[in-house]
Amino acid sequence: MSELNTEKDLSYVSEMSENERRIFLEILVGLAHIDGVMDAGEQEFIADLAAALKVTVGKEIKPMSDDEIVACAKQITGRRTAMELVKEMCMLANSDGDLSDRETLLIGRVGLAMGLELEKVEQISQWVIDHIVWLEEGKIIFEKV
Repeated sequence: MSELNTEKDLSYVSEMSENERRIFLEILVGLAHIDGVMDAGEQEFIADLAAALKVTVGKEIKPMSDDEIVACAKQITGRRTAMELVKEMCMLANSDGDLSDRETLLIGRVGLAMGLELEKVEQISQWVIDHIVWLEEGKIIFEKV
């Protein structure tokens, strides 16, 4: 399991329809391909989340344009699911250590498309960054580096 996927609260998954789980994963695959390459860490992140969502990842999930990703996001109407998707998008975008302006913009657009306030998207993003820093500090403290 990828480091950023450890100790996840996935209780929200039970609230999602099969279609929403599929869309959730498609959006993350689209984000992972935003820079033209899905690296090994991103692949592991997607595979772990796909298993948790009980969605098969295969060639049928194709990368989408930013506009297609935003259009798909509009199909997610549950606030908790929307917040969890933004969280997972932030985790994935930060997983390669290179958060691009395009990734940041897309995450904001997706959040807005699902009815989240921009302030909520920013709050979730900051929480993810704090979480990553906390994990890195834990490695140093517990001499796992």
